[in-house]
Amino acid sequence: INEKIKKGQAVVVTAEEVIDIARKKGVSQTVKEVDVVTTGTFGPMCSSGAYFNVGHTKPRIKLGGGKVYLNDVPVYTGLAAMDIFIGATALPEDDPKNKIYPGEFRYGGGHVIEELVAGRDVRLVATAYGTDCYPKRRLETWINIRDINEAVLFNVRNAYQNYNVAVNLSDRILYTYMGVLKPKLGNANFSSAGQLSPLLNDPYYKTIGIGTKIFLGGGVGYVAWHGTQHNPGVIRGDNGIPTRPAGTLAVIGDLKQMSARWLVGTSFLGYGCTLTVGVGVPIPILSEEILRYTLVTDEEILAPVVDYSDAYPWRKPDILGEVNYAELKSGKAKIQGQEVPTASLSSYPGAVEIASILKRWIQKGEFLLTEPVAPLPGAESGITFKPLEERPILE
Repeated sequence: INEKIKKGQAVVVTAEEVIDIARKKGVSQTVKEVDVVTTGTFGPMCSSGAYFNVGHTKPRIKLGGGKVYLNDVPVYTGLAAMDIFIGATALPEDDPKNKIYPGEFRYGGGHVIEELVAGRDVRLVATAYGTDCYPKRRLETWINIRDINEAVLFNVRNAYQNYNVAVNLSDRILYTYMGVLKPKLGNANFSSAGQLSPLLNDPYYKTIGIGTKIFLGGGVGYVAWHGTQHNPGVIRGDNGIPTRPAGTLAVIGDLKQMSARWLVGTSFLGYGCTLTVGVGVPIPILSEEILRYTLVTDEEILAPVVDYSDAYPWRKPDILGEVNYAELKSGKAKIQGQEVPTASLSSYPGAVEIASILKRWIQKGEFLLTEPVAPLPGAESGITFKPLEERPILE
């Protein structure tokens, strides 16, 4: 396939387009013609962040073990002298959070990442304890992504393979990471690109693995590992599609090559801050089996409906039923016998655009595929998502 890409001969289509092609031409003909299917998703992904090396000052300062803020947002300093990490959900220390309920959470780590990617100056303030080799104890300066050394996006859990549909059975408004949920089944929020979502087009991780080259935040990235909370052993339909939150990806890429169009600081009323991330993954069509997985439609993907007033916060396994993504995307879904308005936190038009951009990159020969160096753990791995069973600490 890469040889065909280099020669400009590869046939590349999106996961949306391939469905219609297979309907018209049949699976056996489509597998002969199509080389690559591109996928995409663009939604809030809280387990995202970035690490930087900001360079050494004169005299030198040891940020490691000190306190560092970027635009008043605290960053992690438990690394070497000038390496720092900022998480998407980090908040300024003077943010009132939910003391004034619901909190607005106007600015956090995700917004800092967006500003850096956009090329804006960001204020760095640091205090250090000082050593013989790093005598400087305070630093205040502007930094810009163009001037620092490494700037790397490293997201430990992105691109969830299916996810909950959030509803609220209580009699009060709930403010959650799934958005504002109105009382008594007043609305239902979901967050997936459905038939365009990367891992829903490769449900058994036949082609997506460690080392897979991807579209990440408008630039090029790689799958670094399976993501946190990777849970491949959940219930699946006959088509292999999980009907519960399942696989996840840990991804990494050069932040300097990315775009603020696809990395957007995001605020959730009453919940916190995050980063909306664009991810696109190419799937090489190596067999009829792999092609068939990419033909999945929104009607064939079921998501669990979860009550966020009780079942979710109290970690109960109960669901209120399952609905498919065609229903969810229609603007209403039948839940417990009533029609409920639906809305997506994930942008389907954004996912379509990402899959189309990746398609163009491959068609132009600017993006070659990589073979995974190791597979993602499947159900046979025995990996499951374990809860934290609290053990009292006795003084």
